[in-house]
Amino acid sequence: MTTNEPSRTQWLGRWGFVLAATGSAVGLGNIWKFPYMTGEYGGGAFVLVYLVCILSVGVPIMMTEIALGRRGRGSPIDAIRRVVQESGGSSLWSLFGWMAMLCGFLILSFYVVVAGWSFAYLWKMISGGLVGSSVDDMAAIFGANNANPFSLGGWSTLVTVATMVIVGKGVQQGIEKSVGWMMPGMVIMLLIMIVYGMFSGGFGQAVHFLFDFKASSLSSEGMLAAMGHAFFTLSLASGAILTYGSYLPRRASIGRTTLTVAVADTLVALMAGLAIFPVIFANGMEPNSGPGLIFMSLPLAFQAMPMGTLFGILFFIMLSMAALTSSISMVEATVSWLNDNKGISRKAAAWGTGIVLWLMSTLAMLSFNIGADWTLAGKHFFDWLDFLTSRLMMPLGGLGMALLAGFFLKSEAVRDELDLPAGMHALWLFMVRYVSPLGILVIFVDALGIVAVDFAAHWLWLALILIVMTGLGETLSPRLRRTLNAKG
Repeated sequence: MTTNEPSRTQWLGRWGFVLAATGSAVGLGNIWKFPYMTGEYGGGAFVLVYLVCILSVGVPIMMTEIALGRRGRGSPIDAIRRVVQESGGSSLWSLFGWMAMLCGFLILSFYVVVAGWSFAYLWKMISGGLVGSSVDDMAAIFGANNANPFSLGGWSTLVTVATMVIVGKGVQQGIEKSVGWMMPGMVIMLLIMIVYGMFSGGFGQAVHFLFDFKASSLSSEGMLAAMGHAFFTLSLASGAILTYGSYLPRRASIGRTTLTVAVADTLVALMAGLAIFPVIFANGMEPNSGPGLIFMSLPLAFQAMPMGTLFGILFFIMLSMAALTSSISMVEATVSWLNDNKGISRKAAAWGTGIVLWLMSTLAMLSFNIGADWTLAGKHFFDWLDFLTSRLMMPLGGLGMALLAGFFLKSEAVRDELDLPAGMHALWLFMVRYVSPLGILVIFVDALGIVAVDFAAHWLWLALILIVMTGLGETLSPRLRRTLNAKG
């Protein structure tokens, strides 16, 4: 433990953190993005690579962020500064904390617009506004929703207000209590849709699509997409997990907690596929319809199925809750920093942040309508927010966290915080020093278009194989020597 550890609110229990972190990780990425990416990149082969990447890249970095947060007991800026000071390092490392906090805020600035789509479609499903005979009709509805700044802005404002109300109530009474019913409610609605899908006529086809491994269907682009999504789906390097980790009780195991969150996040993603694809297949639609799968193809499928309106309402309630649990986590780092460092009450910090967020999200929202011609280097404000966060700040932040924990912090401090068995600690250290940084670098290089996709993917797998072989050799060789010496 660190000396003079700052007093800080903590989750009421380990499951409070698990539900909050899982809510942060799940979001629209799992229910919206994961199904359509699976459809685009060939099904089961993509899912398998995604699972491997979760274990090799996502879990080690997540453990690192939680450990840094709990050790430093503060916002990303304060936590990293305290941990680095304990190890006698440079305060410049706290710049990664600033970047993580800013990254989460910028993500939320455009995320509330996307989240607003979920709430808008929930209302359309309830009021009968999702009526059409083709995907083109549904695309027209989607376009009309975005073209109206008052409608689109109103829904994104609703998401902003709901987020600040919850965050303003505090860690236990606001965040923990809210995710305590939203996450189980989301899982129950997914289960209801999966049970329906079992009798829809398309369930078997969906299972084969999700879990049949066909190597021929896996492209280099698909492998890189799987790695990128595995990193981003866990809300890494955005300040959310590190801040949530700062509220984790000392008695909670970081290793078990991280694996629980990763498994829960992955299960929700797979459940979303098992809920969505049976409906798509039963209605003769294609699973590879891209981002329009949720907002165009699926509403059309709901129209054609028995009790489709009811299941459509359930689905968009679930999607709205997923969006809200993520938006809560993205703003918590900023609110925590203002509360800890500026003497501002949590409620005032939440609403002050909310006002700035509303202004930023309004600019992002206008990219779809009256600001459609406002571009810089061919990108709208919405696109720039997405580009800066997902392609620059998150990969660089994740790389910084890995290098800091793997090479620059005192080994005893990290070992004490993780409290893993010797073999598991050696595995974590190997992954966070070599495998995870390599994966992040490849994501970074590919996202910037520095090298061709095929070359990047082939280089990635070759390097991973060499590193794993080297690492295993280094890990096993001391044991082998001890065994040989004992026999000798």
